[in-house]
Amino acid sequence: MSTLAHTMMTAARPADTGLAGPGELDRYPYAETPGVDRGAPPAWDGEAELSRAGRRAAGSRGRGLHGQLVQQLGQMIVSGDLGADRPLVPEEIGQRFEVSRTVVRESLRVLEAKGLVSARPNVGTRVRPVSDWNLLDPDIIEWRAFGPQRDDQRRELCELRWTIEPLAARLAAGHGREDVQQRLADMAEIMGHALAQGDSLTFSRADAEFHSLLLQVAGNRMLEHLAGIVSSALHVSGAPSGGCDRPTEAGVGHHLRIVDAVGAGDAAGAEAAMRQLLVAHPDVERVVPAPREH
Repeated sequence: MSTLAHTMMTAARPADTGLAGPGELDRYPYAETPGVDRGAPPAWDGEAELSRAGRRAAGSRGRGLHGQLVQQLGQMIVSGDLGADRPLVPEEIGQRFEVSRTVVRESLRVLEAKGLVSARPNVGTRVRPVSDWNLLDPDIIEWRAFGPQRDDQRRELCELRWTIEPLAARLAAGHGREDVQQRLADMAEIMGHALAQGDSLTFSRADAEFHSLLLQVAGNRMLEHLAGIVSSALHVSGAPSGGCDRPTEAGVGHHLRIVDAVGAGDAAGAEAAMRQLLVAHPDVERVVPAPREH
């Protein structure tokens, strides 16, 4: 095993051997208030309010009030609890979530940048319709993936990956860089060892690195910009890339074929291997035909 592969394998904690659940994937987890189901959509009333104790617990994990409030309001908007054109009164938000006006103001600015709300003079801050949201924003991807739109979100992400990743693999094969070839081989090696050990977390991390690397070395800056979206797709799927399914030997084999094709400069082979990897997803298979065997 290479040095990089050994380092990444040993970096994972023994306890982190399973796939993270939705609550563990939240970038800004909800405050853990006794008696409240974290998996349920947040409510605007007191049942889901951030308590002081909950905020202290969140702070101990490095999550600030600003991030907590962005997460709470963002998830409420995306889930539909706060519908389109719903007015958001900063003073009311501050009182209900026990945060300062500064925290509320900065949180609303973040949500405005994501297209979720709009602030206008003499009108105030209101929730914007879905058509205005930045659906490629990693936070919105996560919020949709763990809300009522979870099925549509995951299907759309897999379809988007089908569009961009085979092209990225083709372009990466044209670069012929030995350092890239070695890093891809390292990630595939890590995935194989993690599969043998039942270490799904390490498998997923190496998987995400593999796919992000391909997009970064494709030589197309617009594709490179989409690397975060692919990472989010892997992140919210709760599983590795081989069709958003659990780690399998077949999935590792597809990754190894991509490595070989990229190393050989076989652009068509790299593209075909990537399509074979992605087509395993049942949602994608319904709308995109499997590649023909020649």
